[in-house]
Amino acid sequence: MTLFNTLWAAIGGIAGNKLRAALTTLGIVIGVASVISMLALGNGARAAVDANFRFLGSDMVQISVKQKIDQGELVPVGEILSYDDGLRMPGELPLVERVLMSVDGNGKVRHDREVLDMVVTGTTAEGLLTLASQGQVQPLRWPDGERLTADAFLARGRFFTPAEVVAGADVCVLGHKTANDLFNGDEPLEQIVWVNRKKCLVIGILTELEVTNPALRNQSRPNELLYLPISTAIVNLFDEEPSVQITARIEDESRMVTARAQIIDYLRQRHNIIKNEVGDYEDDFELTTRQDILGAQQEAARTFAFLLAAMAVVSLIVGGIGIMNVMLVSVTERTREIGVRMAVGAQQRDIVLQFLLEAVLISGFGGVLGSAVGVLSVPLAANFNRGVALLDPSSIPLALLVALLTGLLFGLYPAVRASRLDPIEALRYE
Repeated sequence: MTLFNTLWAAIGGIAGNKLRAALTTLGIVIGVASVISMLALGNGARAAVDANFRFLGSDMVQISVKQKIDQGELVPVGEILSYDDGLRMPGELPLVERVLMSVDGNGKVRHDREVLDMVVTGTTAEGLLTLASQGQVQPLRWPDGERLTADAFLARGRFFTPAEVVAGADVCVLGHKTANDLFNGDEPLEQIVWVNRKKCLVIGILTELEVTNPALRNQSRPNELLYLPISTAIVNLFDEEPSVQITARIEDESRMVTARAQIIDYLRQRHNIIKNEVGDYEDDFELTTRQDILGAQQEAARTFAFLLAAMAVVSLIVGGIGIMNVMLVSVTERTREIGVRMAVGAQQRDIVLQFLLEAVLISGFGGVLGSAVGVLSVPLAANFNRGVALLDPSSIPLALLVALLTGLLFGLYPAVRASRLDPIEALRYE
């Protein structure tokens, strides 16, 4: 028999019981759709991890206070990370190029009769550069793919300078909504606002911002901002010196291990940390790099993706078992037909090929439908996962290939069984 005749016979065998074939195909559709949507969720989880820690560059070290729980509250283990700790670091450590610092505090902001209770941020002169590198907010309707710069965040005026930070200058930069709420459409530049009980000269206005993650746009207020030089914020917002957030940028990324060691030695000296009785240091600070965070988070995301893929594979196996079951029933029902074909000259390989083609056609058709359903289900899956799902185009041919292999694997036994029937016994079968 020619391949065309065998293919035509396989199609005829499927068409002989359309409902049964359709129900069998449904199992493959569900399995393939599950593979595509689950892989999309896994890819989205990994992408979300990378996006969440994109602000921490590969040449940066984040330094934070080590904390413990005391009477239900988180308190520092030892000394705080002070503004002076960060200020002196670049001058004393040769591998630290510069240090970014910030601190948040509650403040009452006033202009004329308008009063706002809000979180005020104290930061260094690189505050807008940090905002741009974090990638969590961007100017409204910013073109996709265009590189963000610090200047893109400023609508008018300027940000404060390193000299103003060191001097503790009474200057501030307002967010878009903060400026509108305080000045009701009037020009805020070079005007005075009060932050708590201290005057502050407005030197800059930020452009209107939006959160880059659409799922968080109803939960965040990126335009309610007020920036002060960190030295000014510490004096104005706090009764006691607060612990600041410090991020050190390393001059040479390839010497990250050496730079970490220098920072550790520097902070131990500043905080008077010595070895305990067993010869260990009990540090009151923690150092974190991008690789530290991403390593653990990506491993968790990979495990999550593997579990999702395993669930999808189980769905495909169930569909494959359905194919095997239907093909075995078909072999039993068509025993006499098989006997007739063998009697007129069909070889064992022709019988095997016919039933394999039937199984592959069912699984292939299910794979195509399942791919369409899977692609369409990705947005739905994202809605159930806080908008995190990323369709990888390569997952579509992968899912199709797996579907075809499923049909081939689970259709092999029924096909071989059909080919081994005794022609005489098959012809006698009723």
